[in-house]
Amino acid sequence: MLSRSVIFFFIALLTSVMVIYIYDTWRGPQEVIIREQTPNASWIRQQENYWPENSSAPRTAAQSPLESLPKNGFVTAAQKAAPAVVYLKSSKVPESESYGASYTSSSGSGVIVSPEGYVVTNHHVVEGGKHIELILNDRRVFKAQLIGSDPTTDIALLKIDAEQLNYLHFGNSDSLQVGEWVLAVGNPFRLQSTVTAGIVSAKGRDIDILDTQYGIESFIQTDAAVNQGNSGGALVNSEGALVGINTAIITYSGRYEGYSFAIPINLVRKVISDLKEFGTVHRGLLGIEARSVDDKIAQEFELSEVSGVYVFRVSPESGSDAAGLKSGDIILSINEQKVGTLPELMEYVGRYRPGDTVELEVWSNDKITKLRVELRNQLNTTDLVSIRKDKILTDLGFEVRDLILAEKKRTEQEGIKVVSIYRGSIIERTKMDPGFIITHINEERIDSSDDLVKALESIKGRVVFQGFYEQYQGPFWYVFTK
Repeated sequence: MLSRSVIFFFIALLTSVMVIYIYDTWRGPQEVIIREQTPNASWIRQQENYWPENSSAPRTAAQSPLESLPKNGFVTAAQKAAPAVVYLKSSKVPESESYGASYTSSSGSGVIVSPEGYVVTNHHVVEGGKHIELILNDRRVFKAQLIGSDPTTDIALLKIDAEQLNYLHFGNSDSLQVGEWVLAVGNPFRLQSTVTAGIVSAKGRDIDILDTQYGIESFIQTDAAVNQGNSGGALVNSEGALVGINTAIITYSGRYEGYSFAIPINLVRKVISDLKEFGTVHRGLLGIEARSVDDKIAQEFELSEVSGVYVFRVSPESGSDAAGLKSGDIILSINEQKVGTLPELMEYVGRYRPGDTVELEVWSNDKITKLRVELRNQLNTTDLVSIRKDKILTDLGFEVRDLILAEKKRTEQEGIKVVSIYRGSIIERTKMDPGFIITHINEERIDSSDDLVKALESIKGRVVFQGFYEQYQGPFWYVFTK
């Protein structure tokens, strides 16, 4: 006979089972959440073997976007870029000489592109400014000299007296792909050395912000955060190579809203090379009026895709005219580089100077033909001018060049243009500014840089320069003693 304790045990057990059964039946099935465990070391090694760091295996659509990030994020790229990006302030008068409301200035960013102190920024950041101050990442302060500025690309080149500076190497903006990671480095809201990340959203964007006849707009669009003060800063790839100069945003609120635009570095390289060598930009032109191919044009000409540039006018006696390009032709590529839109074509052509020759692939009369076009300037010539750096000029502290034909036509005068003035030099102490056009020395007329050098070599004692500025009225005189 079972003991009383055993009977009580079986009764309790039966009761428990019945309670659990009734409760489970009443509640019904419930969602079960299992907390994921931290993967152990063997699992991690299995994943690394499956996707090795330098694997050439294709990425699948299911792969996380974060897996395309560098292993250490953007640390290496940021470490390369931040020391080479500067804060700059441009004003018409020095802040120390300003009086209340008469002092106006603009600020932005710049990028050091050589160890000798050449700095790239936007034209609109320094436009109208005669006094430019730079603050480096290590907080050193320098006064900058404006070498030249180009409103058609919104690029300016500055120079500071320094050596062995941190600088950025040029990348290749043509190789950038939509979806590729990039960093924007600048000084938004005066927050020095700010780094933001994003991807390339599009290329060849035209946003109609350059209000000039020959403006080139073929921007790299990104979603990296760019705000006021970022203008002129660096756009770098994940390896820290410079691929663009940040220039603009599209905004309805006045702040960043997800779209920013940068000038491709392949175009910037040509512009700053011209500014350094000539003090001005020599643009090679096809001599056409054109627009991007749309669906209507593609159907009319039975093109296989909506891509290319439709030519509706060819300037008489231009390089394109001489090569046989006609109204109604469609440009498909330049130097074997496919062009899908007019901004893309303008960017590629903007990398060349007058006198350079390019090869166009053209859809004409229902067939593809190739034409070799010699690029020319606005006056349909291939003239270039060089900057004179003779010792007598550099000893006095300035560099000059002859006026180009367009300037002679515009001013209706002959003369020699001052393109740069050295800080602390004899010429700087006269208060002369770059852009001054010299027409006379000691009341003797001079028409070329050769005349200027010969006259300076023969004069001892007092020297009087007479000339003018294009943007100001009246003649000006500057006096110094050799």
